[in-house]
Amino acid sequence: MIRRRTLLTALATSPVLSGVAVTTTATPAAAAEPASNTALYADPTWTEGVHWGRRSRRHLIDDQSRTDRAPFLRSTVIAPHGGGIEGGTSELCLAIAGYDPADLAPTPVAGPVHDFWMFEGLMSSGNGALHVTSTHCDDTIARSLCAGSLNALSLHGCSPEQAGLESGAAAVLIGGLNPTFRQYLLEEFTAVGIRAVTASGEEEIAGISPDNICNRTLLGMGAQLEMTTALRTAMFTPGKNTIADRATNLLPSFWTFTAATRRAIDRVEAGQTVL
Repeated sequence: MIRRRTLLTALATSPVLSGVAVTTTATPAAAAEPASNTALYADPTWTEGVHWGRRSRRHLIDDQSRTDRAPFLRSTVIAPHGGGIEGGTSELCLAIAGYDPADLAPTPVAGPVHDFWMFEGLMSSGNGALHVTSTHCDDTIARSLCAGSLNALSLHGCSPEQAGLESGAAAVLIGGLNPTFRQYLLEEFTAVGIRAVTASGEEEIAGISPDNICNRTLLGMGAQLEMTTALRTAMFTPGKNTIADRATNLLPSFWTFTAATRRAIDRVEAGQTVL
């Protein structure tokens, strides 16, 4: 099994994985993979807003009534390797959370919407150097959102080789410690003709460590999606699969994947009681 970090390092300049950044900033000379988000943020090699960025939304819970209950947001969607690190995961994070990636308008307007967080590589190349393993993701906002949610869904990109699949395979691997969530995702993807496989093997792909950010929820378990390069590439207009262009060049397969994922979230939430 080829480790995620090995592939990201080898393919750091790939246009599919890294895209074309909003800026033309190239990769500074960097050491090994950052030990954590905290370590990366403190490293003077990298500058927020130039080399990397973060986006998130925490929805207001306003419950001031003694008789009525305010809605409790049960789920958080995250993309720990967005932007040019694992191309397409930022856009999917927004859409699955319930927002149009182009203008952040609620989509559909009637909701539901979920909290979200993403870390994004913004460089013209070499964004793989910003990759922080999910078990080491310690961003304060990411951890607090997941810790306050019953469910977390973490979105990732991988190569077929990392997933143990044949070259060029278009598939999604489903991992994480929540078996019900995994099953609903598998069923919804299969129903719309998306090849879905239960993840196994190394923790990075299977998402089975309690320390994985997707499992740092109120229930101590969540779900992780690993989408192969071919699956993600097919979601965007050819020639427009870049950081600058992806959000406004979404193909029907993007929305098919989004809708299937949202249905799975709806199903897992429907079976959860908030006391």
